[in-house]
Amino acid sequence: MTAPDRRLIFLLSVGQRRLQRWTEKQLAERGLTAAQAGVLFWLGSHDGALIGDVAAALDIVPSAMTGLIDRMTSAGLVERRSDGSDGRACRIHLTAAGRRLRKQAAARSEALNAVLTEGFSDAEIATVSRWLASLQTKFPRDVT
Repeated sequence: MTAPDRRLIFLLSVGQRRLQRWTEKQLAERGLTAAQAGVLFWLGSHDGALIGDVAAALDIVPSAMTGLIDRMTSAGLVERRSDGSDGRACRIHLTAAGRRLRKQAAARSEALNAVLTEGFSDAEIATVSRWLASLQTKFPRDVT
């Protein structure tokens, strides 16, 4: 048996780029970007979230999130509603079209996850998931 390739940064970078390109292609066929799909997925379980909460959950800077939500509103996927308790705050809600597209994107995501986990045990996937999740705390977003 050969030793595992421990060039983790290289392997992670190449894998991420390839996965990103493949995902973007798949989503583009449905008229979505990966960022838009992320918003749809997040709102699927957090409908009516504040725009800042969506940005934080998806690791997107607030200024970029505003433009993203503008484009998604124009496409009829989400709508902004005023927060009843804070007139300055805006809550984001899925539209019927957004819910339909979310469902389609979720089916694609499930199929992709099946491909990604093929040939690996549940224990191996749990280890990989734990390692990837640890990157968020080891390398916080606001590091300059």
